[in-house]
Amino acid sequence: MSVQVEKLEHNMAKLTIEVGADELEKALEAAYQKQKGRISIPGFRKGKVPRAMVEKMYGAGIFYEDAANDLMQQTYPSAVDESGEDIVSRPSVDVVQIEKGKPFIYTAEVAVKPEVKLGKYMGLTVTKADTEVSDEEIDTALERERNNNARSVTVTDRPIQEGDTAVIDFEGFVDGEPFEGGKGENHPLEIGSHSFIDTFEDQLIGKNAGDDVDVHVTFPEQYQAAELAGKPAEFKVKIHEIRAKELPELDDEFVQDVSEFDTLAEYREDVKKKLGEQKKEEARRNQEDEAIQKIIDKSEMDIPDAMVEAQCETMVNDYAMRLAQSGLSLEQYFQFSGTSMESLMAQMKPEALTRIQSSLVLEEIAKAENIEVTDADKDAEIEKMAQMYGMETDKVREMMNDDEWKSMEQNLSLQKAADLVMDNVKERAKSTKKDKGEPDETAAEE
Repeated sequence: MSVQVEKLEHNMAKLTIEVGADELEKALEAAYQKQKGRISIPGFRKGKVPRAMVEKMYGAGIFYEDAANDLMQQTYPSAVDESGEDIVSRPSVDVVQIEKGKPFIYTAEVAVKPEVKLGKYMGLTVTKADTEVSDEEIDTALERERNNNARSVTVTDRPIQEGDTAVIDFEGFVDGEPFEGGKGENHPLEIGSHSFIDTFEDQLIGKNAGDDVDVHVTFPEQYQAAELAGKPAEFKVKIHEIRAKELPELDDEFVQDVSEFDTLAEYREDVKKKLGEQKKEEARRNQEDEAIQKIIDKSEMDIPDAMVEAQCETMVNDYAMRLAQSGLSLEQYFQFSGTSMESLMAQMKPEALTRIQSSLVLEEIAKAENIEVTDADKDAEIEKMAQMYGMETDKVREMMNDDEWKSMEQNLSLQKAADLVMDNVKERAKSTKKDKGEPDETAAEE
């Protein structure tokens, strides 16, 4: 196998990969062996038709597609290593030559990691945050704890109202015909969550358990399923049950049930302390984001679109996993929210770009400052993971594969770079001289 690299604009590259004719022949034979059991030709038993006869009857290219796919899967990883390029996207492949007796040639267009020209990253000025905890914030936290400990009770003496959960069967129809993905049974729908399209939830308010309801909605014009976009739909809904939250009283007895404290006063003090810690952590994150954005703004890098798209795909996959944990597939989410894969990707693109830029500048800082990840750093991270998952550290180590170790080391390196930046920032109050019409010394400095 040979690999040629052609550098393209905007940190794209084209790999031209040539595989020997003998390897192509092996792939064609493998494709024949895989398919021969499904091939029938009069005069031969099924699965016994010679390859030469098949190619004569159906053309020499009958096995080309399978052979090409297999060869690309087998050779692409090695080609990437041989190219010496730091590739950060999926390849866009194109077969250049496939013919018996000749080398197999294909190209792969990819994004490569951009070079970064760092701007100023030490001694940055960030906004000072208010980390004081108000009584209102404490009350909100206590109310949230009450909601977390609420009981779900079945309601039989009133109709559905905002905030209830209705357990329903539903089936959707467009032009009198049911459509794919529009049916569900015993689905718990929180009224007011806006997880279903249009005014679906609103039309259940005032209805009772046992009711059959015809819900009329209209799919959005930009709906992901083109055959449903902009069309009116009718849902046949059966309400099985109405559930409501029953909140506990906020008193000493409640405190004793949910904490190690005996009185509400003690619990409030603990809540205040924890909120203060949270606000300090949040302030640190916000200041870190502010500092990194300033570094990005002063740095130079050319991010290829394919790299952003790959990051968006990763973020969508993560989102799909979170949805699955709540019992909802990505397809169902699109169905009921009225969004599409295209709109979700577009929504995530700015965040994807920021993540890429942040990683690139922090990587460059780590290189510039000779930051190293020590065994002690990795041991501490393993300890955190063990505590998070309630596992022994040795067990966590056993479960880590090479890619996960590499990813962990990379993340630790980026965090150490971010910590270095934050250890050298200066704080300024939100109200600056610029706000009062005076010169902004910070802007001039940075």
